[in-house]
This record gives sequence, structure tokens and C-alpha cells, in this order.
Amino acid sequence: MLTIDFIDETKEITESDIELIENLLNFSLGQLGIEDECEVSVTFVTNERIQEINREYRDKDQPTDVISFAMEELGEDEVEITNANMPRILGDIIISVQKTKEQAIEYGHSFRRELGFLAVHSLLHLLGYDHMTEEDEKEMFGLQKDILHEFGLKR
Repeated sequence: MLTIDFIDETKEITESDIELIENLLNFSLGQLGIEDECEVSVTFVTNERIQEINREYRDKDQPTDVISFAMEELGEDEVEITNANMPRILGDIIISVQKTKEQAIEYGHSFRRELGFLAVHSLLHLLGYDHMTEEDEKEMFGLQKDILHEFGLKR
């Protein structure tokens, strides 16, 4: 079971959008065989805010659609903390609502489909998946496609 802390800085996300993300992320963990108690935060922001975050943490001075901050990635000189009684803290997902709307129009599907895609994409990053190599990209994008299809969130 996944516990999600939702923060909507834009005041544009509906209860239905929250329910979609909650159901989809829980479904995704089930599809991946992850049964641990997990926690994640999902924050909805403006393009201006995600550009600030992108600039500060990734040295890219432009807005992007989604940014993931994985808690399980250890940095230099960091030590893993384990406690069997604590939930697995996956990290933070930050989604630009404006970029989500723009990309939904660009790709010719609904806002909800794009929102779901970005949430699954980001969750996979939190779980250690990436698309830096062709092989990794094939695996990650295949998982995204399968999860969204099985959930019923199609283009």
C-alpha cells in the first residue's frame, strides 16, 4: 500500500485527478510486484516553480514536465538507513500542471492521460528505472506503456 502526500500549489487539480494518481500509483506498484508499505509525495506546481527547481537541482534553466527526487539513491558519503518497522520512502514527484496541459494538447490525448503518464514515469524513476541508455529506455518505456494500458489509461 502506498501512502501519498499530495500538495497542489496551483489550486487546479481536482479530487478526481488526485484519485486517479492515487489509484494509478498503487496499481503500478502492484504490477511491479512491490508489496512494501511505501510513501511518496506528489506536488503540483506552475511552470515558473518547476523551472526554479530544474535550475537549482539540474542546472537547466527551463521548465520541464516532471522532476523526481528519489530517496533511495545514495549520494557520496551517505549511509543507507534501514528499519523494518518503517515504510519505504520512495521520494518526491513534482509535476508542472501547465506543461501537463500543453503536452496533452501536443500529443492529442486528455489531460488525465498525460497526468497519469507523468506520474508513472516519475514513480519508475523513484524505483531506480532510467532511460539513459537505449536498453534502459526500452525497459522503462515498455513498463510505462504496459502499466498505463493495463490500468485502462489509453491515448
